[in-house]
Amino acid sequence: MTSFNRSTSRRLKKLTQIPSVWEGDRRPMSSSQTLHSDSEAKGECILWVDGSQGIVRGMDVVAPETGPEAIVRTLMRAMEHPHSPAKAARPQKIVVKDREIQFYLRGVLQDLDITIDYAPELPLIDELFRGFAEILDSQIPDLPPQYAEALRDKAYAIWQAAPWEFLEEHQILSIEINKWDVGTLYASVMGMLGMEHGILFYRSEDSLKRFRAAVLQDDESQGRLEEAFLKQDCLFLTFERADDTDEDEDEAGDLADLPLAEIDPTFGNIHPLEGLRSVLYDEEALVIFVALESLCRFIRDYRRQLYKDAFPGVSRRYRISSPELDQTTKLVSVTVSTMPNLAAELEEMAGFGTQEPELGEEVFPISRSLRDDLIPEDSFLSLGVVSWEMLEYLRKGVSSHQVYEIKPVGDGLPVILIQTSRPKAKTVIENIEAAGGLKAICFNPGADPFDGDRYDLGLLQTQNDELFLFGEFLDDDPIHVEARKKWNQRCKNTKGCCGLIIAKGLTGASRGNPQPRDMMALFEARSLSPKDLGLGTLQLMPQL
Repeated sequence: MTSFNRSTSRRLKKLTQIPSVWEGDRRPMSSSQTLHSDSEAKGECILWVDGSQGIVRGMDVVAPETGPEAIVRTLMRAMEHPHSPAKAARPQKIVVKDREIQFYLRGVLQDLDITIDYAPELPLIDELFRGFAEILDSQIPDLPPQYAEALRDKAYAIWQAAPWEFLEEHQILSIEINKWDVGTLYASVMGMLGMEHGILFYRSEDSLKRFRAAVLQDDESQGRLEEAFLKQDCLFLTFERADDTDEDEDEAGDLADLPLAEIDPTFGNIHPLEGLRSVLYDEEALVIFVALESLCRFIRDYRRQLYKDAFPGVSRRYRISSPELDQTTKLVSVTVSTMPNLAAELEEMAGFGTQEPELGEEVFPISRSLRDDLIPEDSFLSLGVVSWEMLEYLRKGVSSHQVYEIKPVGDGLPVILIQTSRPKAKTVIENIEAAGGLKAICFNPGADPFDGDRYDLGLLQTQNDELFLFGEFLDDDPIHVEARKKWNQRCKNTKGCCGLIIAKGLTGASRGNPQPRDMMALFEARSLSPKDLGLGTLQLMPQL
């Protein structure tokens, strides 16, 4: 048995011993095992009270698996650093109602001249724990128990349908319910940017527009954004990492890359007069259930049309069976529609596609169009090689691929690897495919006449002969110089065959080192020399 150090025993014996009887016990916080999932409700509470004075001297909540030492630690604080208004002291007698605790304390406290007794009842502590249990058991659960399972099932169905893969936040869907004092909800899908995933169900079109307008104002101070957020009038479903901790967002990765078991749905309500709460009451739970079920059906029926660039005008009516106990009103008629006019209005409000080039914006003035809008600016880029075995795996495993007949020579296929977030990777792939695929990868000299720097410019040529800039490398960068030597030699071995790999996972654990499961597309192409390209040295010039 662990005992006090001698110095600790001497220190405790110096405390004034008062003629008081203290009660001590350790019990579960709540007898209810079904309504509470939070850590405190699952924990055990240690209490030390002065029965003579009727005051709590020390209290702790510990995990059930914590050893008996915890009750002694709390007792030490009750003696040396008690809760106000008690003063530091040592009791004359301690009473407990657990024989194991009694024998344990007798062994540990034997040098402190404290009597340790047993009593079947501890009136003061019993009354305190009854109060704790009433408080915990009276708490409102996050979801109505009779609808909780059905709501979670519908949330996971939405997660698997992944509407954020093809719907942007401004592409609003109206869900006409006309029940439970709700007319039409306006659903805005979050998640295409790979950040927060979920759906906001606005109770009015006006609330949606006001929030968008407030966010787009020039003054984007934290206080103003928070005020705009709390003025929304909506129900919401969001998804988070299960058992989320305070880990860095860059390490957390894209939620879309996680398995279903690691995803946790959260429901709630926002209202200007009520604020934010992560609790749904009965009617709100029914409204969200019906909205999610109708949304799942609509996505199933129109997924192909919604994937297209243009936001189509489509509408469909469904009869939804709600989990409501009243059988006479169980079937609900719901109409789901796209709102292309509202989407266009919100897009115009945000000013998408209307910015003019600013003074000093840098472009390369060449006869052919050279664009820099294909590869996201924050992408990870590397020149490397994939083994021939890995090449075969990728040809079969990636969702998008373009294959050349290549004779395996050397250590593998030279590749340019571009890693970005999953939504951005999907956009890059779609843009290359829309241009007919990838035709060639090439490096061409470039120069900045203003500071004298010379560059090796990485270019992608699509089948429609457009050129896209994917990288600017200083000519005197030793790392790039070595990588280019290996690239040239490998391309020589493969007789000009090379490849482009687009990968996800930029914000996850595989950042800078994407694994095969992160690779979304493989485009096999030809390698062109600057002479083949025929552009000469490209000059960096300001555009007025």
